[in-house]
Amino acid sequence: MVRAIVGANWGDEGKGKITDMLARESDIIIRFQGGSNAGHTIINNYGKFALHLLPSGVFYGHTTSVIGNGVALNIPYLFKEIQSLVDRGVPRPKILVSDRAQILMPYHILFDAYEEERLGGKSFGSTKSGIAPFYSDKYAKIGFQVSELFDEEALREKTNRICEMKNVMLEHLYHKPLLDPEELYRTLLEYRDMVAPYVCDVSKYLYEAIQEGKNILLEGQLGSLKDPDHGIYPMVTSSSTLAAYGAIGAGIPPYEIKNITVVVKAYSSAVGAGAFVSEIFGDEADELRRRGGDGGEFGATTGRPRRMGWFDAVATRYGCRIQGATEAALTVLDVLGYLDELPVCIGYDIDGTVTKDFPTTVKLEKAKPVYTKLPGWKCDIRGIRKYEELPENCRNYIEFIEKEIGVPIKMVSNGPGREDIILR
Repeated sequence: MVRAIVGANWGDEGKGKITDMLARESDIIIRFQGGSNAGHTIINNYGKFALHLLPSGVFYGHTTSVIGNGVALNIPYLFKEIQSLVDRGVPRPKILVSDRAQILMPYHILFDAYEEERLGGKSFGSTKSGIAPFYSDKYAKIGFQVSELFDEEALREKTNRICEMKNVMLEHLYHKPLLDPEELYRTLLEYRDMVAPYVCDVSKYLYEAIQEGKNILLEGQLGSLKDPDHGIYPMVTSSSTLAAYGAIGAGIPPYEIKNITVVVKAYSSAVGAGAFVSEIFGDEADELRRRGGDGGEFGATTGRPRRMGWFDAVATRYGCRIQGATEAALTVLDVLGYLDELPVCIGYDIDGTVTKDFPTTVKLEKAKPVYTKLPGWKCDIRGIRKYEELPENCRNYIEFIEKEIGVPIKMVSNGPGREDIILR
């Protein structure tokens, strides 16, 4: 059976913890898009970890972790990440890398930083991990696929050709040092030696695993609103963040994805630029940021303070809909225990008309939140394992959200630890 786990909003919904939990029942966990530009924070018996490229299921001995063809594969980064786990006492995970995955090149990271610098105040708030240049090259068909590392002659020819092209931009647009094709070719051979033991025809491997009835988990990165087609374009990521893309980014038939678990946060947060209707500022935001997440709301990759906001039912309902959610997991609910009342954004006022539908970016920029307020529960709910034992106002908040998003909330996370979960 194949299940996808994806985010409903801007990313940062707490997918890492839920994936880590669902991985217990899984045989194979697959990353199907994105690269090392976003992270998942996981707290378990080994300690606290921020993973970027590895799937969040790497902590279990019985699982195989797969880097799918849709991923932006930063090879040295992957190996650094594996080593950092081993160094902290985690058994070396079993890893497979798709022979069709594309390689994130050192120059992608440079171009990302140079372009943000060139754009100045109009930048996209990139994490400078090379993601946009990587996907640009992939779709312009000038990227390197893992399989190409194993044909030296063709590789050298392609390296020369690409350096010629990149150097024109480096010289005339960015005024930065040029690439040396010989050095780049040597780097690619080093990458080949690092990745060779893990390379696999992932689509065939998964086909066979599905035939055998294995449990497969597709792990998405970021969330619905960062999708390049359906998100807050252009302030989005460069690969599709939707569960549907899991079929493409892993190489399986779309009809095999039976369950889509969408992770929904009990309030809103976002890293990076872009429209964010229910955003709050000042002391109110600082207080929520300080209490939020585990050790505060700061990006797992960048360490940047996240932008904070109240729960946005308009954005979340839309996020669940385009993901095709079959169930929702509500996270960080415990954080809200300090509030007397909880504002929930239930509509957007755009030029005097209130809508409950999530609009395109041009209209989104003008939207003002329409709030309803629910009474708070004013106590700590960590440690509660039964839904009935939650305070009444807390259950009311969950049920209000459930009604607004139109998806059953099957899991409620009320703490950072692996066991801080209420199953409904």
